[in-house]
Amino acid sequence: QVQLVESGGDLVQPGGSLRLSCVASGSIFTIYTMGWYRQAPGKQRELVASITGTGTRTYADSVKGRFSISKDNAKITAYLQMNSLKPEDTAIYSCKFRLGTSTRTISDYWGQGTQVTVSS
Repeated sequence: QVQLVESGGDLVQPGGSLRLSCVASGSIFTIYTMGWYRQAPGKQRELVASITGTGTRTYADSVKGRFSISKDNAKITAYLQMNSLKPEDTAIYSCKFRLGTSTRTISDYWGQGTQVTVSS
């Protein structure tokens, strides 16, 4: 059984920074991609940033230059460094990993989400 647990969400003032973490546990053999998504009230969930096993990064246009995704394969952990936060960044942030497991299947796994609120 694979589980993903996020942490780091908080209330922060505009212009501030936060670092989110997502750690996976279970019988994981291969990491294909790690991604961060967010969903604001009344809006669809959107991809914020992703990183492949080889380190290729993708960002939503709205966060380019402000957010940075990184990973630690040994710890099966992804990070999202968020700088220059804006009120429109307020959302529930969730991680999604595409993993190969001991059952020789490739599946997507989601974390439970962490709240990020940007407000003065």
